Amino acid sequence: MSIVKINVLTVPAEQREVLEQRFASRAGAVEGSDGFEWFELLRPVEGTDQYLVYTRWRSEEDFQAWMEGPMKAAHQGGSGGGGAEAGERPKPAASASTLWSFEVVQQAGPKAGA
Repeated sequence: MSIVKINVLTVPAEQREVLEQRFASRAGAVEGSDGFEWFELLRPVEGTDQYLVYTRWRSEEDFQAWMEGPMKAAHQGGSGGGGAEAGERPKPAASASTLWSFEVVQQAGPKAGA
């Protein structure tokens, strides 16, 4: 079965819009990666300043290949707005980041005709 990676980003209130704009501007960047299955950016509703970046992959190897290739290149490129001068990396929107890893052991979808 698939694996899930959840990047937990601590985002101060004044940086929320910046973070969401950066993710919106990268739309489509991961979807073509081999083994990629799903992406969601989850905004906190109450009680926390942590966003969750949910991705699902066919295998750990597929995730690692993306991390070492397209993801690494995108983050080293310094694009994504944020008011940085030309050639300068924008300030991170998150003040902390933690990566959680899970194996999918059960899953279900909606019943047909429901």
